[in-house]
Amino acid sequence: MPDGAQKETEKSELLKHIESSRSFGIKVDGEFRDLASLDALSSESVIEPVTFDSKEGKGIYRHSASHIMAHAVKELFPDVKFAIGPSTEEGFYYDLDSVYHFVSEDLEKIEKKMKEIIKRNNPFVRKELPRDEAIELFRKMDEPYKIELLQDIPDGTVSIYEEGGFVDLCRGPHLPRTGRVKAIKLLSIAGAYWRGSEKNKMLQRIYGTAFDTKDELKAYLDFLEEVKKRDHRKLGKELDLFSISDEIGPGLILWHPNGAIIRKTIEDFWRDEHLKADYKILFSPHIARLHLWQESGHWDFYRENMYSPMEIEEVAYELKPMNCPFHIAVYKSLLRSYRDLPVRYAELGTVYRYERSGTLHGLMRVRGFTQDDAHIFCREDQIEDEIVSVLTLTLFVLKTFGFESYDIYLSTRPEKYVGAPENWERATNALKLALEKKELPYTVDPGEGVFYGPKIDIKIKDSINRSWQCSTIQVDFNLPERFDTVYRGSDGKEHRPIMIHRALMGSLERFFGILVEHHAGIFPLWLSPVQVSVLTIAERHDAYARSVYEELKGAGIRGEVNADNEKIGYKIREAAMRKVPYLIIIGDKELEERKVTVRKRNGENIGPFTSGEFIAIIREEINTRR
Repeated sequence: MPDGAQKETEKSELLKHIESSRSFGIKVDGEFRDLASLDALSSESVIEPVTFDSKEGKGIYRHSASHIMAHAVKELFPDVKFAIGPSTEEGFYYDLDSVYHFVSEDLEKIEKKMKEIIKRNNPFVRKELPRDEAIELFRKMDEPYKIELLQDIPDGTVSIYEEGGFVDLCRGPHLPRTGRVKAIKLLSIAGAYWRGSEKNKMLQRIYGTAFDTKDELKAYLDFLEEVKKRDHRKLGKELDLFSISDEIGPGLILWHPNGAIIRKTIEDFWRDEHLKADYKILFSPHIARLHLWQESGHWDFYRENMYSPMEIEEVAYELKPMNCPFHIAVYKSLLRSYRDLPVRYAELGTVYRYERSGTLHGLMRVRGFTQDDAHIFCREDQIEDEIVSVLTLTLFVLKTFGFESYDIYLSTRPEKYVGAPENWERATNALKLALEKKELPYTVDPGEGVFYGPKIDIKIKDSINRSWQCSTIQVDFNLPERFDTVYRGSDGKEHRPIMIHRALMGSLERFFGILVEHHAGIFPLWLSPVQVSVLTIAERHDAYARSVYEELKGAGIRGEVNADNEKIGYKIREAAMRKVPYLIIIGDKELEERKVTVRKRNGENIGPFTSGEFIAIIREEINTRR
């Protein structure tokens, strides 16, 4: 049962127990099935009821809602052709081919029709057919996308589901009846290439979500509203942080002065902390000869994410997708002894990867981005200590930016891998021991390591509890072998170093986008592009305001003066819209007393202070990065 209890029961009583648990599907001996399959159970089976509370239950529930949506669309727009309609982590979608261009107003009509179908309480009926028979069925229905999907399935039996006369190709399982869906909402319309390939036709995709109660749906819709308010693309425009220009190209970021000063602050902090941790800072080119990427294996394993080579003096060059081979070249530029290890190289290196235009998303998915990359070359006996040090630095950096909640995953050897199994075991144990030494809880993610070694992934949680993959620590057996990377051991012989790849923030662009949304654009003082805005009440106050500004600038504080011919209320509102942390108001009293009145962005008034007293207060806040 869902509460963990176990019951032993006769088959005739089974449905009663399942219905009492609010289940709409079952797991039979580990395999998900429809409730209708109860009749075909063997005499002894282990049954696990599936409810909406489980990941699998949500999938069944929302996939059923996707079918209901397709049925509703078919009734309203009979000429539509259907592609695929899976459930997702937060809802469902269906890809449609239609000469009619769907608009947001259509969502309300479709949703209304869905509610009618739900009210009809049609049963979902599963039927199994020979593949060729199914192809013939969908040919009669004039559904070319279903036929193409069926043609890719090996000969055998396939399943279809029917409810209320609407037939769809599907593995299932589904809810028992349409009436089991309690709360639905259609959300948006987008374009999607058939099978994700730009070579194929662009289809229309309708997104929706479904929940087991109206209260859960309302809570989710409220969450989406909060997500909209925090959208880094919206805030990026409002706060003048960055832009993307069609003239320059999609996925390529223009950093505006406000965004650039925040980025500089992040980079300065990053470099300072790495120097303290005994890393050496590197800079490497943006291109290299193609043979470098062939030697590294990227050309074979990663070509679909790389750009076409360019020819320079009849030699092929390639934009770099990674920084690793450059760091190896620096390592190999000198003879290394076991006494030199570990060698730690760090670089804020800009790389270029081909992403399909449909996947690009503000700062979160781009074509040119900067990695906070580092590579550590060490002896095998140093791996554990190096991982501990990396974890310490990673968690310190994340905490400084306001991320204190995270999930950690230890990813182990995949089916396809390079290197000896015993090396994988030693490296995995080193990662595990480092996590345990730091007393960090983690989840083992079997088979999810990269082909060249096991890894630790850290997924941070933002202020509205969304999870983001940022930090990664990877052990690599592959590149040291490919590039014949060695050091001289205490025995006088050559040995292969272990290479650790690690990124704390990942993509700087993506991390910046997460940071904007985490803080809702209300950056802490040390990151704010303008830290203090000096506002004058009248023209006679301008000279004193500018002298205060010069003092702020001399103390390394990012300030500005607004001496425009506007009312002070307007100036305060304008600065508040830009989320400036501190406002200094200069009027007759401040001019006479040579002091400043200070207003925080939350509306609280503090002071009066002398300019020196105020500078001391905010310098302390900046230095402690609060």
